[in-house]
Amino acid sequence: MKIALIGYGKMGKMIEKFALERNHQITWKIDLDNHNDIKKISRDNTDVAIEFTSPESVVENLSMLIKQGVNVVCGTTGWKSQLTQIQEMAIQQQVGFLWSSNFSIGVNLFFKLNQYLAKLMSNYPQYTPEIEEIHHIHKKDAPSGTAITLAEGILKYIPKYSHWSLNKQENESSLVIKAVREGEVPGTHIIQYNSSVDTIEITHKAKSREGFALGAVIAAEFIANKKGIFTMDDVLSL
Repeated sequence: MKIALIGYGKMGKMIEKFALERNHQITWKIDLDNHNDIKKISRDNTDVAIEFTSPESVVENLSMLIKQGVNVVCGTTGWKSQLTQIQEMAIQQQVGFLWSSNFSIGVNLFFKLNQYLAKLMSNYPQYTPEIEEIHHIHKKDAPSGTAITLAEGILKYIPKYSHWSLNKQENESSLVIKAVREGEVPGTHIIQYNSSVDTIEITHKAKSREGFALGAVIAAEFIANKKGIFTMDDVLSL
């Protein structure tokens, strides 16, 4: 499979490592110093582009790749308000598109566990849910895309909460996400349900970025010859 890497920082280099180990070919490595080369990527020279850049550049990158007929896996977070627009463009151009807030297999299982727990806790209003996410100081967006996905899982099953809020509760219907930036933490996500008598807690703690990178390559393998909109639920048959 021919893969184009859009973003060649730490994550891009780690994705490259796993892609080569799985006998794929890297056709393009697009970064700030050669960004115009993204215009040369096409379905003739690339099977899938994997995009890990920044919230400021992601929509332009995705729009260009999709219009050029290239299937795309995207892991950039902090731009979800424009996701529907990009998905509609992918459908119109008949390409495969997959976005995920987190490609780690463990995190995607954690998403399901979070939803199951929220469904159980919906019958016990004495418990107040809260999310805490901890990441390295270089992370640009807050809260993390993973934390937002976790929040959406809770909002789906606990009708008392209509939206999430960052670091402090806006009103009784807001679910609090605490965002902490420290050191080189790859990513820790904690879900707590607190009552006056006890606390229920589930945690996912990434030990490195390798799980994210490997998952992105597996996602690229999944959509290489497909058209349409996909998620990691499709990739992992969840």
